[in-house]
Amino acid sequence: MIRIRTLLLVLGVSSGLLMPARAQTVPAFAGALPPAHGSQVAVLAGGCFWGVDAVFKHVKGVTSVVSGYSGGNAASAQYETVSSGTTGHAESVKITYDPAKVSYGQLLQVFFAVAHDPTELNRQGPDHGTQYRSAIFYGDAGQKQVAQAYIAQLDKARVFGQPIVTQVVPLKAFYPAEGYHQNFLALHPDNPYIVINDLPKLDALRRSLPALYR
Repeated sequence: MIRIRTLLLVLGVSSGLLMPARAQTVPAFAGALPPAHGSQVAVLAGGCFWGVDAVFKHVKGVTSVVSGYSGGNAASAQYETVSSGTTGHAESVKITYDPAKVSYGQLLQVFFAVAHDPTELNRQGPDHGTQYRSAIFYGDAGQKQVAQAYIAQLDKARVFGQPIVTQVVPLKAFYPAEGYHQNFLALHPDNPYIVINDLPKLDALRRSLPALYR
């Protein structure tokens, strides 16, 4: 992964294709949230899990974030296989959070505002393929309702100028990724891919949603 993405990074920079992430002004979810008590889980996919993982680790009320795979089966939940784009998996993150400190709606606001671009179909920045698609894997009817209503709200307001392509699909299973993918940004802050594509997301979170940043 590192060598492939570094090569893409070099090619992108030399051709002017890659730009640092910018914060998108995204309004808060305007609907009612279902009641939630105790520790909760959200599973989201928004391109390379390195950056998405790092963003949510800096959100108040989040107790853990794990990088992994969702959408396919257990046998194919391995990076080299997922990278083929044929497994049905998306690089995802499993977010455990305290709903008394941060709501599911607020997590989705972070997801849409700074974690990724929800208008890009089967890609994010230099990464291409269905494994990099935008997806919300809902765990129950309440999460499904909030996700669908929020997307409708943002599309109606033309927040992004283009339709949101984020899939809202049931969570069948989440499979943790290999150990070397976990907490990647914190362990490799000088990695070229991280510097260009992911560190700007943390700055965008701090600037655009300071009440949620830690």
